[in-house]
Amino acid sequence: MDYRQFKKEIIEYSKSIGIDKIGFASSDPFVEMKNLLIRQQELGYQSGFEEKDINKRTDPSLIFDGPRSIIAIALAYPSRMKDAPKGKKGERRGIFCRASWGTDYHILVREKLEQLASYIDSRVPNSRFKLMVDTGELVDRAVAERAGIGWSGKNCSIITPEFGSYVYLGEMITNLPFEPDDPMNDQCGDCRLCLDVCPTGALVQAGQLNAQQCIAFLTQTKGFLPDEYKQKIGNRVYGCDTCQTICPKNKGMDFHIHPEMEPDPEIVKPLLQPLLSISNREFKERFGPISGSWRGKKPIQRNAIIALAHFKENSAVSELIEVMRKDVRPVMRGTAAWALGKIGGNEAREALLNAEKDEQDEEVVAEIRKGLEFFTVRDEV
Repeated sequence: MDYRQFKKEIIEYSKSIGIDKIGFASSDPFVEMKNLLIRQQELGYQSGFEEKDINKRTDPSLIFDGPRSIIAIALAYPSRMKDAPKGKKGERRGIFCRASWGTDYHILVREKLEQLASYIDSRVPNSRFKLMVDTGELVDRAVAERAGIGWSGKNCSIITPEFGSYVYLGEMITNLPFEPDDPMNDQCGDCRLCLDVCPTGALVQAGQLNAQQCIAFLTQTKGFLPDEYKQKIGNRVYGCDTCQTICPKNKGMDFHIHPEMEPDPEIVKPLLQPLLSISNREFKERFGPISGSWRGKKPIQRNAIIALAHFKENSAVSELIEVMRKDVRPVMRGTAAWALGKIGGNEAREALLNAEKDEQDEEVVAEIRKGLEFFTVRDEV
């Protein structure tokens, strides 16, 4: 087999099945990434969603028998929504990040990888593969960077010259000896806009993210959010795009190549108040097909409550009181209490005073008192 020629044929085939960019990398251990991950672990900067074993995350030979190369791919997704609905008083809306628009990208990228693997397998008997999309052991960004898909930006995203950072990544380890591509030179230069505008300062320095402070991570957690982060989430119900939308390399980047990635405006920019009482079944039917649903409805509902507080949406007070009084989940009751304090008004104050007498959960009581403190501060002003 002439693997140099075969590589060219694979690249051509990848274009025919809708892969927007492809690169080839060696399967050597990712030494620099390992050192970075160890440092992240020491600092407590990891999200907890990752593979726990750093060795497996950085040494392909620990997860694949006899690796000889890695093929990385990228699919470009849209950055602008057509006919986006606008929220207004009484009809406030939340927003899902762009990476959650359309059909779950894990499905889309894996389908492309499977097609690619089938093609290679048809040409080379006894070829073997391990396919990964986001939830695999390897760090997608490290593989894509080594394979020349793009460079690793200061915002910790892979940035491509063709599509900016609006790309989904995936890779496959193979037992075939493909010649590696050259990594791309960093093109961020002196720009530090992403570092300067990160709402929580989660981008500690160029290429280093404290996931525990990142809004994209915080919107996926299920517990109570610390007050300083509640104030900064705004109307985001899942994810955060700030470090991407500010990036000059993303200016004008908006690709509608894959119909499956087109967002349903009513799903990715949903009305907030209906989310407070949505059933599990309805949530799965409406939001199940998008990647932003993977943690279930609880984080989305909690974030919707915070968003209503952000808008100081008076029309939601009655519903928030209902959540505070009757929801069986302490996080929902407590967050609703905090939101009622932020929104204000006599109805909200009276409900909080009554709830303070009846509530048994200490964490919820603490949130009720925070809600009441907002009234005290306003009265003093």
